[in-house]
Amino acid sequence: MKRIISVLLLLCSMFTIDQTYAQQNFKNWAKTPPMGWNSWDCYGSSVTEAEVKANADYMASRLKSFGWEYIVVDIRWFVENDKAGGYNQTDPKYVIDKFGRYLPALNRFPSAADGQGFKNLAKYIHAKGLKFGIHIMRGIPTLAVKEKMPIKGAKYTADQIYSTALQCKWLTDNYTIDAAKPGAQEYYDSIMELYASWGVDFIKVDDLSRPYHQGEIELIRKAIDKTGRPIVLSTSPGETPIEKAEHVQQHANMWRMVDDVWDTWPHITHLINVAQPWAPYIKPGTWPDCDMIPLGRISIRGERGGDRASRLTKDEQQVLMTFFTIFRSPLMFGGDMPSLDPFTTSLLTNKAVLKMHRESTDVKFLFNDRKKVAVTSTNAKTGQHYLALFNLSDEPDPREISVKPSDLGITKIAKVTDSWTGKVVQNDGKQITVNLKPHSCVLYEIK
Repeated sequence: MKRIISVLLLLCSMFTIDQTYAQQNFKNWAKTPPMGWNSWDCYGSSVTEAEVKANADYMASRLKSFGWEYIVVDIRWFVENDKAGGYNQTDPKYVIDKFGRYLPALNRFPSAADGQGFKNLAKYIHAKGLKFGIHIMRGIPTLAVKEKMPIKGAKYTADQIYSTALQCKWLTDNYTIDAAKPGAQEYYDSIMELYASWGVDFIKVDDLSRPYHQGEIELIRKAIDKTGRPIVLSTSPGETPIEKAEHVQQHANMWRMVDDVWDTWPHITHLINVAQPWAPYIKPGTWPDCDMIPLGRISIRGERGGDRASRLTKDEQQVLMTFFTIFRSPLMFGGDMPSLDPFTTSLLTNKAVLKMHRESTDVKFLFNDRKKVAVTSTNAKTGQHYLALFNLSDEPDPREISVKPSDLGITKIAKVTDSWTGKVVQNDGKQITVNLKPHSCVLYEIK
């Protein structure tokens, strides 16, 4: 009897260790903020395999050396007849297997033939030294529920684990999964097992954070851990409730703070203000997410507006990239990379700015009165300080913004360099003062 008890205690101990290991281990998969491309801003719900490959080719040849590595296929890759400017919810043609798991639409992803799923596309992307990601909606397909499809690895069927409560209001492909029902975990296990077999490295799960679906988030975390594959988990969209900060930090690698960020100035100012309370939660492996970067050529077949270059001015684009990088947000570029122009490219490939994004710590807002904003961080490796100053005002006159050394936790300013231009900025060592026109910023590296 003693021996049996000892064995049971050992097994319980091993299970606890495994669970603890899994919880901590996923934070090692994104020690720096993930950087990549997502198809949503360009192609909405209608991206094709050829377009994904074209962007992967461009990233591999032009951007990979700067740290860009993820290629993510966004929403509804399993619908044969979706459309631009919204979703076809009238007569969608879903591709789904006998276990209620969506599969890529062959008319858009021909390499998925013969049951290959995204295996061949992932292999193509991996061969270029990049990583592959997909978007999914939380929950279980309504079609699987209607047809009472079996759940792989379980004695339950889809109609036994769903709930109509809190069904997504803007896209009704899926029902909620009731986390308390037997079979719920097994369904998420089955889809994550499938994605891992395809070679997926990144999963963005939509309609998960607002409202905050804690039960399904925990099911997803466990299911990913069971695959044994280092899959980055991104929850979407925002606003993720700040009171759930500790929970989401223990279950996801990145989480959205806002709804979709598009190429308008109010989207940028709203983002900066919402982000402020999230600064203390910026940690290696777990990143508050500013959303995609709507720069370059966007909305080729997108949700908002027609094919266009970003409507933000060059100053506003620099404000966006300055905030995303000093805040250490994941960087998911939304523009069509083969169409990149020199200015947008310069924002994505500035070595000094990306070094700050990769290496800095201790992100803080020094002040934010909704017009003048100062954000700082430090580089523990080099001892450098970084300072971003923003004039968010719509008023026409420039605004003077000043910061003292004591605000940065230092006694004297020895050297100030403009991170975007590389030019040394003259200063008296006593304070940094700049006059900024509306909708503009500066980013300084300080010794």
